[in-house]
Amino acid sequence: MEIPGTKSHACKTARIRELNDRLRKRHEGGRVMLTEGIRSLSVGTVARILIAVRDFGSFDHRNDPFREHDFGRVLIDDHEAFWKIDYYGVDWDTGSPDPSDPTVTCRVLTIMLSVEY
Repeated sequence: MEIPGTKSHACKTARIRELNDRLRKRHEGGRVMLTEGIRSLSVGTVARILIAVRDFGSFDHRNDPFREHDFGRVLIDDHEAFWKIDYYGVDWDTGSPDPSDPTVTCRVLTIMLSVEY
């Protein structure tokens, strides 16, 4: 078990953040899922939401308390959208045993309208 505040814990958190940012910004290292509500919007609105998620940088202690860059909120064309990253084990039936290790983690970035949360 990692102890918060230790160097090992800080290194794992930094690695999780790096992997999450790669998925969010480049759609690499995991799957990107758009909910039905997002898919029902115009192509232009969806594109602007994807760009806003990619460019999101307003992380603070309220929306990123563990410093993993795994959740955010964007407002585009009067549509409030949330995005979140979840960590699954390679069996897709359990949570990842170590989200800092991409060999045992399947990442999923889900982008949804706030009303779908």
